[in-house]
Amino acid sequence: MDSVELARFLTAMTLAVHIIFATIGVGVPLMFAVAEFLGIKRNDPKYITLAKRWSKGYTITVAVGVVTGTIIGLQLSLLWPTFMQMGGHVIALPLFMETFAFFFEAIFLSIYLYTWDRFKSKWTHFLISIPVIIGGTFSAFFITAVNSFMNTPAGFEMKDGKMVNVQPWAAMFNESFLIRSFHVVATALMTMAFVLAAIAAFKLLKNKFKKDTEYHKKALKLTMILGVVFTLGSMLAGDLSAKFLHQEQPEKLAAYEWHFETESNADLIFFGSLDEETQEVSGAIKIPGILSFLADNNTDTEVKGLNEFPEELHPPMIVHYYFDIMVSMGVFCLIISGAFILTLIFKKLRKFTYSKPMLYGALLTGPAAMIAIEAGWFLTEQGRQPWLVRGYLKVADAATQAGGLTLVTILFGILYIILIVTTAYVLIRMFSNKPAYKDVEENTPERGDE
Repeated sequence: MDSVELARFLTAMTLAVHIIFATIGVGVPLMFAVAEFLGIKRNDPKYITLAKRWSKGYTITVAVGVVTGTIIGLQLSLLWPTFMQMGGHVIALPLFMETFAFFFEAIFLSIYLYTWDRFKSKWTHFLISIPVIIGGTFSAFFITAVNSFMNTPAGFEMKDGKMVNVQPWAAMFNESFLIRSFHVVATALMTMAFVLAAIAAFKLLKNKFKKDTEYHKKALKLTMILGVVFTLGSMLAGDLSAKFLHQEQPEKLAAYEWHFETESNADLIFFGSLDEETQEVSGAIKIPGILSFLADNNTDTEVKGLNEFPEELHPPMIVHYYFDIMVSMGVFCLIISGAFILTLIFKKLRKFTYSKPMLYGALLTGPAAMIAIEAGWFLTEQGRQPWLVRGYLKVADAATQAGGLTLVTILFGILYIILIVTTAYVLIRMFSNKPAYKDVEENTPERGDE
């Protein structure tokens, strides 16, 4: 591979690892805050125990997320020096604010972890979780602002190949910022709801400690309910994103769906194979008019085809498969969680709520949601190709020409394997052979203390 390909591969590898920990960083604080709220409201020690155990595991992933996030910042300068030289001063504000948001989150997370049972009112401790949620969410907002800038650059004037007359706020709050931020946060919440649901389902299937059964049932019920809510939010975000792409980045939307000819009543295409020379799609599931409907809520809407754009500006056609994977995994999660909710609503179905088929389905939602969010990031990043900053700087012109990237890529690959394996090992050891019912008993107030 040449330097451009190596730079792209190393960046992709870093993002693929970091998105795991970034998703946890955004999604988990709200989860343990909801659990604590229910625990206080219902005077239920099982929910309090959920909040404590989830927040305890969360601290490990935050530490690793700092490492991978720092690496991304370094790689922007080392692998994409032309981009930083051209636009580094334009995106400096959100990069700085992202660091501030992390420190804000870390400070209140420390206070949250070490002040259980330190306040006369339990609600005081719950309130400390709110800054943690805000810090994690705003951290996602600010880093998404940088990525949005690459897709819809704003807040500067271009003169002699340089970005001048910079307006930092306009650059940060560019056209795609709100939609993309909503999409990032909604999918992170959805993913973590299902990851935690998968853990609860696994524990119920394994059933190592009988006394833990009710605890894990409550965890599964809470996470599946939240999973439905956040999945619907993610689908709304996806719908808004499709409409935005139709207006602002039509070539990206067309590549997602292998849509080559401009036409109304355009088909939505799932899977299949493409002959790029003849532009023929075979073996695909085609749903008439749905692409037009996604673009503008009308099946008669005209959707631009890829042939309207120069071939050298076409995104790689592989993005279609990323889109299919993202959508199919999201639909799978909605079906399983929706079925779970139905068993709660209808008494005749209650016997299926914690049945083995349902538990196995819930177990699969965790990996499915994580695959969906990984596919979504590959979709949006490769869908921007060949641009690094759309309309201004191509990837091939921005990559470093320095040598030695092969060795660096191998070393980073080894580092990421170590980080992932070590994190998984620590999290497993943290809770293995440590039944939840003992923590529940510790969190159960004695009479007179309530």
